[in-house]
Amino acid sequence: MSALLNPPQREAIRYLDGPLLVLAGAGSGKTRVITQKIAYLINDCGFNPSNIAAITFTNKAAREMQERVASLLSTKPAGLTISTFHSLGVRILREEAKALGYKPQFSIFDSTDCFGIISDLAGSVDKATIRRLQSLISNWKNALVSPDQALKDAQNDTEKLAAQAYASYAATLKAYQAVDFDDLISLPVELFRTQQQVLDKWQNRLRYLLVDEYQDTNACQYHLLKLLAGPRAAFTAVGDDDQAIYGWRGADIENLRGLPRDYPQLKLIKLEQNYRSTVRILKAANTLIAHNEKLFDKKLWSDLGQGDPISVTACKDNEKEAEQVVMKLQAHKFEHRTKFSDYAILYRGNFQARALEQHLRDSRIPYLLSGGQSFFDKAEIKDITSYLRLLANSDDDPAFIRAVTTPKRGVGGSTLEALGKYAGERHLSLFAAAFEEGFAHRVQARQLGPLLEFCQFINRFEYRAAKEPAGQVIGDLLAAIGYESWLYGEEERRVAQTRWENVQELSNWLTQKSAEDGKTLLEMTQMIALINMLEKQEDGSQPDAVQLSTLHASKGLEFKHVFLIGVEEGVLPHRESLDPVKIEEERRLMYVGITRAQRSLHISYAEKRKQGRELIPCEPSRFIAEMGKDDLRFSGGKSEAPPDKATGAARLAAMKAMLAGKG
Repeated sequence: MSALLNPPQREAIRYLDGPLLVLAGAGSGKTRVITQKIAYLINDCGFNPSNIAAITFTNKAAREMQERVASLLSTKPAGLTISTFHSLGVRILREEAKALGYKPQFSIFDSTDCFGIISDLAGSVDKATIRRLQSLISNWKNALVSPDQALKDAQNDTEKLAAQAYASYAATLKAYQAVDFDDLISLPVELFRTQQQVLDKWQNRLRYLLVDEYQDTNACQYHLLKLLAGPRAAFTAVGDDDQAIYGWRGADIENLRGLPRDYPQLKLIKLEQNYRSTVRILKAANTLIAHNEKLFDKKLWSDLGQGDPISVTACKDNEKEAEQVVMKLQAHKFEHRTKFSDYAILYRGNFQARALEQHLRDSRIPYLLSGGQSFFDKAEIKDITSYLRLLANSDDDPAFIRAVTTPKRGVGGSTLEALGKYAGERHLSLFAAAFEEGFAHRVQARQLGPLLEFCQFINRFEYRAAKEPAGQVIGDLLAAIGYESWLYGEEERRVAQTRWENVQELSNWLTQKSAEDGKTLLEMTQMIALINMLEKQEDGSQPDAVQLSTLHASKGLEFKHVFLIGVEEGVLPHRESLDPVKIEEERRLMYVGITRAQRSLHISYAEKRKQGRELIPCEPSRFIAEMGKDDLRFSGGKSEAPPDKATGAARLAAMKAMLAGKG
């Protein structure tokens, strides 16, 4: 075991006498504890790697853990599970599909596919309402609320409409032999609750669980973990109540509160030494978060020295704020001889990035914007993956429709409409319905011919995709559908070239990854829905560029120098988060922002913010005053004195009243 570990870390790694909660503060080395514990279980305790599962929330975190474990063990341990919750859910569902009435090649629908289904079920309502219905159904699934219960609990017309759509939506997915992302957790929970022999099998297979970012689990994930842990309760949960910032997407901090209740023998170990930030930054973070009600007391400390004071700058308006941040960043870089990649500019909402981008471009400063479009959300990638999805599951109707119409193959809208009507009557997929004699009598021969030709084309490639090397099949598929020439016929040359390069990147990745993992194209296709984005720089290098990111997206990252902007009432905390529970989450969001900084932290706010054509007066966030004054240095604005505390909420209410009066 590494001599670099501190005593609480060593204790957390060695403790195996029951369930364990490791309360890991920001920058306290939690990933090191998880990976070292995996190595300890295998090397010192005789655990078979196939009996261990480490579960986290992102593919990136899972990859980092895999790399660290491999380096600790000098090899990649066979059978070890290090995955996201959703990847584990897929693994369970693929293996137990029959028990749930699915075939192993079921499709995983993305949010766009699901949006289309809900839109059809909801009837003539606008897109914003459909998105609201989709969100409600997702929240119900994550909270393990059934369609019947959702309808019973509905409190308004929108919830009632969503509850009515919920049951039909679930039935439609099942008919398509498809699941959505929420099902990847809720269906294994349903399976384990109803089929004891299946639960016994998985409890005996996964005999020790390690769960990262435990504070981010929702009700469904918590139930899955409890079911897998079973009476043995052999697990280590690692989390931090001070970094619970995802309540808006279903994460439930009560899962942390519930652990001691559900496991009275729970052992608690706190990791409070921070290896990231200076003393001043941590002192401000500790002082701020002390204003929240605490589940568990802890206080971060560091031996990295006092560090620079935290600067707090008042700016005339948000445009001046963006200009000033870019100027200060340039000056700081020149003075300290740093790299652009040493800097991050963090903010509450994506709308704040626009002015920053303009000033960065004007100053010729390279930057990266987080939260950009996922590789797999690009239209050209969706086009090609629709073919791959159809090869893996011919009952995937959304994939069928996209593939048969992109590029166009002589199958028109009237043919598809007739096919959809017939398939609905016969309770068949579009693909299966196309081959039925009954359908042949409903359309003309010139309509049926191209449709059957397409279906037979898919059948031929499905046969090949299960047997031949993925690279050969994907190359032949792209050539056969003529996608490159179709792109250049549809788009301006430069756009077509970029889109075709993306398709080639997908093809190359599928070819390489399938060869490395020994998987067929069909098996690779089943992975795609779980991958958010291709890693374009697999060597781990990063371009020398300033990182622009929302506070939510910055969690888990660290930067030498951080600019935290727009720290105003109504922005941070957000104007819709002013009740006591939401304020605490907003305060945790501010805490996350502060603790991203290693060496320097620069906070700014605007005294006026442009909304439409008006400049609206702003007040500094209450969180600035809550950081304490000792280590903060104030500049700009009406005076160089620190902003007052506690009046922020009242001032925001007055501002709202003033705006309401103008309306």
